[in-house]
This record gives sequence, C-alpha cells and structure tokens, in this order.
Amino acid sequence: MYNLSKLKVFFIISVCVAGILYAVPNFIKNNSFMPSWWHPVNLGLDLQGGSYLLLEVKTDDVIKERLSSIEDETRKALRENKIRFQKISSTADAISIKIDDYNVKSKAVNVLKKLDADNGIEVKELVDGSLELKYTEIALNELKIKIVNQSIEIVRRRIDELGTKEPVIQRQGSDRILVQLPGLENPEYVKVLLGKTAKMSFHLVDGTTTAAQARSGKNPNAKVVKGQDGATYVIDRRPAVTGEHLIDAQPSFGEDGEAVVSFKFDSMGGRKFGEVTKNNIGERLAVVLDNEVITAPAINSMITTNGQITGNFTMQSANELAMMLRAGALPAPLEVLEERTVGAGLGADSIKAGVLASLYGILFIVVFMVAAYGLFGAFTTVAIITNLFLLIAALGFIGATLTLPGIAGIILTIAMAVDANVLIFERMREEIKAGRSVRDGADVGFTEAWRTIVDSNLTTLIAGIVLFFFGTGPIRGFAVTLTIGIMTSIFTSVTVTRLIIATWIAKCKPTKLPI
Repeated sequence: MYNLSKLKVFFIISVCVAGILYAVPNFIKNNSFMPSWWHPVNLGLDLQGGSYLLLEVKTDDVIKERLSSIEDETRKALRENKIRFQKISSTADAISIKIDDYNVKSKAVNVLKKLDADNGIEVKELVDGSLELKYTEIALNELKIKIVNQSIEIVRRRIDELGTKEPVIQRQGSDRILVQLPGLENPEYVKVLLGKTAKMSFHLVDGTTTAAQARSGKNPNAKVVKGQDGATYVIDRRPAVTGEHLIDAQPSFGEDGEAVVSFKFDSMGGRKFGEVTKNNIGERLAVVLDNEVITAPAINSMITTNGQITGNFTMQSANELAMMLRAGALPAPLEVLEERTVGAGLGADSIKAGVLASLYGILFIVVFMVAAYGLFGAFTTVAIITNLFLLIAALGFIGATLTLPGIAGIILTIAMAVDANVLIFERMREEIKAGRSVRDGADVGFTEAWRTIVDSNLTTLIAGIVLFFFGTGPIRGFAVTLTIGIMTSIFTSVTVTRLIIATWIAKCKPTKLPI
C-alpha cells in the first residue's frame, strides 16, 4: 500500500473499530448492563424532555441584609467611642446617621470609615449635615457578581445531589440563572429545593426579654422570630454559630425513633459550639433556618463537633434539609421567572425527525457520489458512514450533550464530509489526463489535495470554536457537533478513503480510473 506503513494502517483501522464499538450503546435500547465508561450520547432537554427554569437572584435582599448588619455595627461602634447620635436609619442602599454635634462629627467619620472599608463602604456628609454609609458603585457591582456566582455554585451542588444527568446551569444576563434538567419532567420538587435559601444558624433564646420589648427596640441585641410550631421566640440577634461551619449533614433517627438531621462542624465551628453549650447549660438554643425556628431544645451538656436537629421531620423532609445543608446556603433568595416542561414525546419526535433527516441526507449524497464517481463514490459512502460512527463516539466519549441544533450540525457535517473526496477525485482526473498511471494519479491526488482540504476546513473549524466559546445554549450545541464533525470528516475523507482505494489498487491493479 503506497505511502502507508503498517503502523499507519493499524492506527487507521484501530480508530475506526474503536469508534464503531464506542458508538454501539446508542443503538441498544437496554444498555444498563454496560460499564459506566461505555455509555450513549447524553440527550439534551429538547430531545429527552425535562424541565426548564429561569431563576432571578434577589441580590437587593442580600445588600439590604448586609446594610442591616452594618447598621448594628455602626450603633455599637458609636456607643463604644461615646459618640452621641440622634438617629440612625437605613434605606435599600444606604445608612443615614444624624449627628448634631459638629465637634464629634469628624471623629465619627474616622470611626465609621474603619467599619467596612475593605468591602467598599464609603462615608459621605450630605447637604443636611447627616452622614451616609453606602457601597461604592464598583464595590456594589462586584458584590452582585459574587452573589450570582455563589448562587450558581450552590444551585449546581443541589442539582448534583438529585443525580440528574447533564444538567445545564449557566448565567443569563446580570442576575439570572438558567437551569435545564433533561429527563426530569416534574419541576415542582426542584422549585421547592431551590426556593429554600437554607441559611441555618444557632441562637441562644433570650428568656429575659419579651417579644414586645424586642420589637420596640428596648433590647437591640434581641429579635423576634416565628417558629415552625407557630410559637414566637425571642433570640439573640447575633448567632452563636452559623451554618458556614457545617461540613456534613445526614438524615438519621433519634433515640425515640423520629427522623432527625445529624450534623458535624469543622474545628472552628466545634470550638464555638462547645463554648456556647458549655457556658449556657440549662438555657435553650434555637436552630434557625431561613429566619424560622425549627426547634429550640434546652442545652443539657456540652456539645462540640457533632449534634442533631429535631423538629417533627419526616424521613423525606430530613433528607431534603440534610441535602441543602451539605450543598450550602444560597447567598440570596431565588425567584422563578419562567418555567417550562418539555414532554418526552416531543423529544422522541425531534429525534425521529433528526434521524430521518440524517438518513435522507446520506441517501442523497450517496446517490450523487455514486452517479458522479462510480466505484470511488461507493468508497466515499463507506467513509461517510464511518465518519458518522466516529462523530457519535466522540460525543459520547467527551460527555457532550446532543441537542436539536446539534443534530443540525451532524446533518451539515455529513453534507460537508464529501467535499474533500470531491477535491481528491477531481485532482486524480487531472493527473490521469496528464499521463500519469492510475497508481501515481491516485497518490498525487491525495497528496496535492491535502493542503486545499485543510485550508477549506480550517476556516469552518475556527468558526465552530468561536461559536462554542462565545455562544450559549442552542448555538453551543450546534458548534460542538460541527467542530467534532469537521475533525472526524477530515480523518475519514483522507485517511480512510485512501486506505480503501490503496487496498483496491493493490489487489485489482486497474489500468483505468473508475471515475
């Protein structure tokens, strides 16, 4: 076989056989018995059916909460420095401080600048003489980006806990998250799962302050929180320990057989929890989840790294809470803006239509190639089918998700796959007309047409890569199959077709080119 060493022949055949074998699971209905690495191509939402959710991250709520925390720190700092103030009030984006004494106002400014300077809080004196604490524009934008990125990460962790295959979770716009869950046709459970912020904290119950006193502000260190049991609790405003120190949470059963959530703190959280429980034996400790008291048991002994949360859980609700605690708390509430469900039947129709379109495309190309190039057109048909197997195998190997636009990319790849063979065959004709033998003409045809083939496909390949990195959703699905298809078609059109023609020439020793 001219210009093809045994090593090259072995490599070409090995790649083709491996591609065909790796594509086999896509043609077997029951492939559950196959190993995890040998699996079919993942189908996207539009082919498999499933749920589509568009979520909005309520960043303003987080900013308001942070400003409220800074307001508390402001009161404390002014009192510690014996600076008298007449009024402190906050809006959605700023804190206003009224200080009538002009002599201490500059001292107050210096104290306030130290509060949260690292996080972009600036202090300004307004026209009416009051002081204003506010995030700078740059700091505010950075904070919003951070909140959205953290939300995407937590959403991803929670979705991964469900075991959903190939979910699409990506940012859309400045404060929205797109979630696509192939194969999951009931989004209600996911909405409940993502709708809970799951911010957990432990607070000592204040038994000396009434709810009325806490609401009136007589005790600024206390706040009123409702419980799941309908009762009202007065708890310390500052948490003893926050859920940030949790490293594990699992559903289990308590001593009385009821479902509970067992949790474990990291070393710092365990140290804090141990100090609180040691110094407050006999007091009640409230477990607060999303600003609601789940349970408030009495502290009977010192607890360090391990503990249990009780609260009339069912096994399912205990498992849900444990799952959310493991994934982490959302930094901001999420609101469902758009919700769609794609039925599996619609996905099956899309697959059927895509397969039929691919088959018709192959059929028309085969008819044309055989009519135009005879036996060599039949050789091209073998290369096209091999290319299709390699493309499907590559999609499965890299774990790509096939979507409806991806099927369009496959059909386009099939149509483009014969371009290289047309260039090669036409070059062969020219060489034969120039007086070369069949063997030499075929050899020169493949050699000389190679540069043109690379140039013609390189621009399309670059376009596909650009679409993949800068496109989103359907555009990326199209770009994936187009990019992979171009690479596999170059391989099959040049190397596979060359191997077939070289074998045919070596065995049949033709004196005439059959095209």
